[in-house]
Amino acid sequence: MKSKTIQLAAFLLFFTVSLAAQTNEEQYAKALKFKTAYNYKEALPLYQALLKADSNNVNYLHGASYCYTKYSYYYLPEAEKMKYYNTAGYLARKAIKIIETSADAHCVYAMALGRIYENASSKVKIANSKVIKSEVDRAIQLNPKLAGAYHILGRWHRTIAGFNSFEKIMINSFFGGVPPGGTYEDAIKSFMTAISIEPKFMLHQFELAETYHEMGTDIEAKLWLQKTLEITPANEDDIKAKKDCETLLKKIN
Repeated sequence: MKSKTIQLAAFLLFFTVSLAAQTNEEQYAKALKFKTAYNYKEALPLYQALLKADSNNVNYLHGASYCYTKYSYYYLPEAEKMKYYNTAGYLARKAIKIIETSADAHCVYAMALGRIYENASSKVKIANSKVIKSEVDRAIQLNPKLAGAYHILGRWHRTIAGFNSFEKIMINSFFGGVPPGGTYEDAIKSFMTAISIEPKFMLHQFELAETYHEMGTDIEAKLWLQKTLEITPANEDDIKAKKDCETLLKKIN
């Protein structure tokens, strides 16, 4: 009798664990589907629930990190954004500690850092530029087809290229320079690569147009703005990119 009781208890434990795993897999499939469709409002709560069930799953960690950053950027007031960006950074770092070879984890860490220091002083931006570059380079090394990594790299190059003379002196004097690159040409190359991987993602094309405009080549900027506006917006990123395209086009004209 005792033996049968132990067997029943073991069976129930196995059944419960199997059911929980199945539920997590189903939830993850839903979360990933929403994330892939850039539906951050629906994806984030699912990832949060998944992390409560398993806080060491790398796919849950980097997926949640991505959604925390995106959700914060689009839906939260300025006073609340930083908390989500910091959470995104924490989750990405944890994922990297668990599996260092996760390209997605390195990419979302670079993305979170970019948002955290986006409105920081030049000194802080410069101090963290090496970390962002290192993370995005590692992401591309691990997955050369990761469009988001090239997008972040393009923004990195453009940011460095846009530093004024005093800021560049600071880079060389106090921070030992920056990794190779940091020119508008490098930014263009990175955005072009992102576009080749995701040709219908409007944000890549807008950032390319913005880069041409910033470097004073408005003919190319206008061309890419018009090309971008030919795409039908499919998500929040596209909607914002369309508005930004229209604003920049009016400015150029």
